[in-house]
Amino acid sequence: MSSQIRLGVIGFGERARHMVRMIQAQDPEARLTAIADPQCDALRKELLAADPAMDLPRFYQDADEMLDTEALDGVIIGTRCSLHAQMAVKVMARDIALLLEKPVGTSLSDLMILRAARSSRVVVSFPLRLSRLVRLARQIIDSGKIGAVEHVQSWNNVPYGNVYFQTWYRDEAETQGLFLQKATHDFDYINYLLGDMRPRVISAMTSKRIFRGEHPAGLRCMDCAEKKVCFESPYHPSRLAPIPLNQPAKEMCAFAVDTGNEDSGSALIEYESGMHVAYSQNFYARNKAARRGATLIGYHGTIEFDWYPERLKVYLHHSDQVETHEFGTEEAHGGGDAMLAANFVGVIRGTEESVSPLEKGLTSALMCLKAKESAATHRFQDVQWPAAYPERALEVETERELEFARVV
Repeated sequence: MSSQIRLGVIGFGERARHMVRMIQAQDPEARLTAIADPQCDALRKELLAADPAMDLPRFYQDADEMLDTEALDGVIIGTRCSLHAQMAVKVMARDIALLLEKPVGTSLSDLMILRAARSSRVVVSFPLRLSRLVRLARQIIDSGKIGAVEHVQSWNNVPYGNVYFQTWYRDEAETQGLFLQKATHDFDYINYLLGDMRPRVISAMTSKRIFRGEHPAGLRCMDCAEKKVCFESPYHPSRLAPIPLNQPAKEMCAFAVDTGNEDSGSALIEYESGMHVAYSQNFYARNKAARRGATLIGYHGTIEFDWYPERLKVYLHHSDQVETHEFGTEEAHGGGDAMLAANFVGVIRGTEESVSPLEKGLTSALMCLKAKESAATHRFQDVQWPAAYPERALEVETERELEFARVV
């Protein structure tokens, strides 16, 4: 390949934009060559308004047209979640390096399509496994300092949970629940820290106790009589940057009859060794109550880390010694995004293998789907692939392919 890296994006949302910037920071020869997005006319105007001198990428309404027309070295998929798998298959069929946003799919048929396609040139967007905290934890585990990890307690108290109830994410038909939206990251880094031990059985429970109500469907905060007193309103003075009352806001009502998604969930996961993991996530914790991390316990010691203070501690069980590791710099996903971008550049150039391969994304997504099924049925679920799957279920749904939308 030439020294220049030609990038294409399918679904030019915020995450895809961020990763383009991260890739360009890692390799100055990376160029955004083409964008496929149904909002391409609006995007062209937006990019020109931000930088009139910008060398604009070429725009396409259709992903196939872009992939067939452009000689691309790498593609980033940033569509809404329900289209990740269908768009990924298009890219993999052309043997182009792919940075695939999580979750890799939102249904079992999605995952089976990806399993059948397979490619070694896929980097799944799992930056937490590449973050400073997880890399340090893995180094300590591999040293044998705490012994084999025999129990894990993991938590994610999300301070920006309103995103999942006031934007397009509130559409449960699109997200398929919040295990797929959030826990897919956590399940992946846990699997990585356990040496990719195979998860065997999962049980889960979800609740919806806060973000529910009787306000009318389709209500926006700016049209609500309670916009000055509701804590979820962008106008409320408790918000980090409340907006003026006369300024329009796109946020939907978090307490309306059409607000989807659970607002808390927990899962118990048994692994092939017999050890188990307890995971819990919550979407109405706020401010200093934010936590995301894990406690990993072996016979000789315990590792505990949390991304919000970006601190890791090691407690040795047979002495009173405590080690504390702190990272002072603030980087996206604890430095994981930069590592992800650098690895994608290496995969494109043929100098590195993917550190977050497709099979890891498939395993995590399968765990999430099984957790969702367990919560719905109140039954334990085996984390395993079906021996056979109806061919009809593997057919790509044309409407979902054509009507892909940008992440907003």
